[in-house]
Amino acid sequence: MEATFRWVLVTAIAPVAWGSNYFVTHEFLPAGHPLYGGFLRALPAGLLLLAMCRRLPRGSWWWRSLVLGALNMSAFFALIYVAAQILPTSVAATVMATSPVVMMLFAWMLMSARPRVRHLAGAGIGLAGVALMLFTGAVAVDLRGVLASIGAMVMSSFGYVLTKRWGGYVDVLSLTSWQLIAGGLVLLPVAVVVEGAPPGLDAPAVGGFAYVAVVATALAFVAWFAGLRHLDAGTVGLVGLLNPVTGVLLGTVVAAEALSGRQLFGLALVLTGIMLGRPGGARKGPAPFHTPDVVAGRTADVPE
Repeated sequence: MEATFRWVLVTAIAPVAWGSNYFVTHEFLPAGHPLYGGFLRALPAGLLLLAMCRRLPRGSWWWRSLVLGALNMSAFFALIYVAAQILPTSVAATVMATSPVVMMLFAWMLMSARPRVRHLAGAGIGLAGVALMLFTGAVAVDLRGVLASIGAMVMSSFGYVLTKRWGGYVDVLSLTSWQLIAGGLVLLPVAVVVEGAPPGLDAPAVGGFAYVAVVATALAFVAWFAGLRHLDAGTVGLVGLLNPVTGVLLGTVVAAEALSGRQLFGLALVLTGIMLGRPGGARKGPAPFHTPDVVAGRTADVPE
């Protein structure tokens, strides 16, 4: 149990960092450039991690990195950038809290990982809290931002489950760096065609991108994928509910966004959902799952 709790704490770094990312994007990064914003977030973070691990993809991991990079990084970063620009910080972060249920469903479909009762109960309570936080506030909700958040949540949830299915025999730094670099390279030509010249950056924007790339991307994704390796998808999804909690607290305390009594109660429900769905016992080693390469008697990073 103690080892599992440590991995829960490591995993929690990611949603807390992501919750702060909404505030940084909303307050400091240039509006109207979600594609360049995603590129400047993904590629520097990926190159930083690649310099640390010094390992290139081999065999099937060239195309797997491209698929996972498109799901977890390219489209996800661009959509999150849009949502963070046009929604209040608290609302943008809260919409992403529906990811636990979606992650459980994808894990069930792709990995035969049947959700546990406590995970479903925790997710249900957490989502009830999310509904209160989302629909009882004083700020009007922009539907475009909500749709962008939902699209990002669905794509990344699918990508995270694929990462768990494929990535068990590749070290976390390499796995994360390959996806970030692939995601950034996918975004660059699209950004040039759609958005034209890169945006001009003042000092706060440069600092904001540095924080987003290093803390909310490189550090956060390493922690997240490490959690996916050692915890089941349901537990990781519930830890992800710390994302809206962080976003709401930053939006309220720092950005002075109004938080009603019902939203405070919703925040309490989210925390209750996280505690209810926490793992009940320690696990020895990575969570069990099989990749096609393992079935064939090969490790995932060996050329095919």
